[in-house]
Amino acid sequence: MSFRQTILKLFYPSLLWLNKITGRRSLVLRNEKAVNPKEPIYNFKIELNNGRNLELSELKGKKILLINTASDCGYTNQYEQLQELHERLPDKLVIIGFPANDFKHQEKGNDEEIAAFCKLNYGVTFPLAKKSTVVEGPSQNQIFHWLSHSGENGWCNRQPTWNFSKYLVNENGMLTHYFDPAVSPIGEEVLRALE
Repeated sequence: MSFRQTILKLFYPSLLWLNKITGRRSLVLRNEKAVNPKEPIYNFKIELNNGRNLELSELKGKKILLINTASDCGYTNQYEQLQELHERLPDKLVIIGFPANDFKHQEKGNDEEIAAFCKLNYGVTFPLAKKSTVVEGPSQNQIFHWLSHSGENGWCNRQPTWNFSKYLVNENGMLTHYFDPAVSPIGEEVLRALE
């Protein structure tokens, strides 16, 4: 872990507290009308950072939490919380991290370096996708295109606002929630959505 990463890890609780009281990066959106997707998420597969493909159709019957991640961000400590959630709900929830260098160049490593960093510093065992682009544009990861376009997911047009934006898909493939980066993966809002 670099000196910057160590400082950011120490600063993380203060960052969450500050964002909570200011309301910055703490938006939660819900699929209030239970709108089904126009295109099923199960039609997609994810190329993982180890070269394997994960067919999302294999995850039917489980909730899926999809997060864009970065190793050099004030929210990087959420890897630890995501791992805790992964261990707490192994039969109910699949967490998938999507490393991306889209916000202030905070994910400069390659897939091997990212995987090693996550395992060594946070004990991450949940799947990580191959590094990609999650923000809107011609090279946007197809999963994040689906997550952030209502024409595909049925209701949500929210692009990731920063690293560690979170999208929750239910057991039937419906996008049910969007959580801004400052919303803790083990916070009340997320845990309630996982019930």
